[in-house]
Amino acid sequence: MAKRLLHPGGFALTVWARRHLQAQPVLDAGARAATSAAALAATCDVVCLCLSNSGAVEQVVFGERGVAAGARPGTIVVDHSTIHPAHTRAYASRLAKQYEVAWVDAPVSGGPLGASEGTLAVMAGGEEADLERVRPILAAFAGRITHVGPAGAGQTMKACNQMISAGAMAGIVEALNLARASGIDPAVLPAAVAGGWADSALLRHYVPRMLADSYQGSTKTMVKDLDIACDLARQTGTPLPVISLLTSFYRQLVLLGHDKLGISGLMRLYPKVAPEREDQG
Repeated sequence: MAKRLLHPGGFALTVWARRHLQAQPVLDAGARAATSAAALAATCDVVCLCLSNSGAVEQVVFGERGVAAGARPGTIVVDHSTIHPAHTRAYASRLAKQYEVAWVDAPVSGGPLGASEGTLAVMAGGEEADLERVRPILAAFAGRITHVGPAGAGQTMKACNQMISAGAMAGIVEALNLARASGIDPAVLPAAVAGGWADSALLRHYVPRMLADSYQGSTKTMVKDLDIACDLARQTGTPLPVISLLTSFYRQLVLLGHDKLGISGLMRLYPKVAPEREDQG
């Protein structure tokens, strides 16, 4: 995402990372380095975050030498992290009241490929005027930017996105297993359903990788995202029986030590929970 901001005709970019090595590829591409989040905010009109969880966001924004310590009134913080909507609303309110700094929650979907190709989907919450100010920045790495409501609404929509992705992945994994058990080459599945209602970017991207036993991503992150959805469901009284079950599956993967499998890691788990097939005579 950051590298796309440096494309010809792009933006002046200053970066800071909690782990300095993570910023090195962007620095090598031409970005400037800041010594702290506060120092970065002091020189920027827009500060973009992409962090692992709510605690990290709070620390980077409100901690010692954090964004709030350096940001000037009128600055906009754009948070691409996936965190709980309630935390987003609290951070946005605190920044606005104490620092006159605006907040746009703008979680993304589309993975590393979408980021490198500039085709990410952005689900944005916050004031529409603030979103319009930062839209040219988001357009550098996003193919679609949708304003879904006030602060926190973008995070709620990202939770919905993760629910759909997890549900679709479970269907894909079970379909692959059924095809294989029925004597059909599961690698044919994407071509067989191409153009039909079962076709999807998720299917096309992940099936070849799963069949090659190649996985990437954080399973813990998926658990965190689905936990957010389940918590929102409890707060709103929304039944989520399927997502609750899938959350327990992803949590089981983590407990089994499979934290580096990502969303498609269910392929590794299903044979462990599927019943033995009875011989048919």
